[in-house]
Amino acid sequence: MARVAVVGVGAIGGVLAALLEITGLHEITLCTRRSVAQLTVKTPDGDVKVNALNLTYPDQADAVDWVLVATKTYDAAGAGEWLRGLARNGAAVAVVQNGVEHRERLTPYVDAQRIVPVVIDCPVERQADGTVVQRGKVTMKVEQGPLAAEFKQLFLGSKVDVELVADFKTAAWRKLCTNAAGAINALTLKPAGVFHNEAVARLALELVAEVIAVGRAEGAQLDDSVGRQVVEMYRGQPADSVNSLFADKLAGRRMEVDARNGVIVRLGEKHGIATPLNRMTVALLEAQDGE
Repeated sequence: MARVAVVGVGAIGGVLAALLEITGLHEITLCTRRSVAQLTVKTPDGDVKVNALNLTYPDQADAVDWVLVATKTYDAAGAGEWLRGLARNGAAVAVVQNGVEHRERLTPYVDAQRIVPVVIDCPVERQADGTVVQRGKVTMKVEQGPLAAEFKQLFLGSKVDVELVADFKTAAWRKLCTNAAGAINALTLKPAGVFHNEAVARLALELVAEVIAVGRAEGAQLDDSVGRQVVEMYRGQPADSVNSLFADKLAGRRMEVDARNGVIVRLGEKHGIATPLNRMTVALLEAQDGE
């Protein structure tokens, strides 16, 4: 049994907590800003009620064995407050977030060697009442290293595919291609079905082409077929599927604009690569963020 804390219990954090609950092996702590009376996750195999200690103040946190950080990418400082207590005895910290800067965001708060970057794919939505609805299978790609195998062991007995990858950079950039195109949903205020529109699909291909160019300059192995794969992925989802960026827009919450599209512009400038579509996307989303 391991003592595992989940910091940030939104849609992804809720699914992670449910997977840990399903194993029946761990002592789970949910670290949230507001009290969670009961976390229920509706999975394809039925409802999971998570039995966990819920903390709402970082100074309440005792040391644990593992911390799973699933906060929004812009809330690194908030996660860092929790890590002071949770990781004070050397806990490993899995960063389960969007973007390609997993380690960079948390190194101000915990030793880089204790950070385990994770890319997760999971169609999931958090409803207004706090219930988390998991629409499909969960897969995670974890950067190979001394702690990666231990991370995988945490989920033994649950229905999740955890893959240890040597080339995590490519895995993270491949996911970023998907996330960058997902900005179209927030801009059009339409769910996944909008990708069946041919003009939208062409725009997505051009937007992803910028991500591919910058990712290659950063050392990721991305071929030209990735854009088409991203479009087909969105087309294969239920037409009413809502990604996290769009969900935040609909709820009036701050959006992860920098981690999904802003980073492409920033690193494009570093390499002298023009990213006009992502630059426009960032400008439009930032102009409406929080509206």
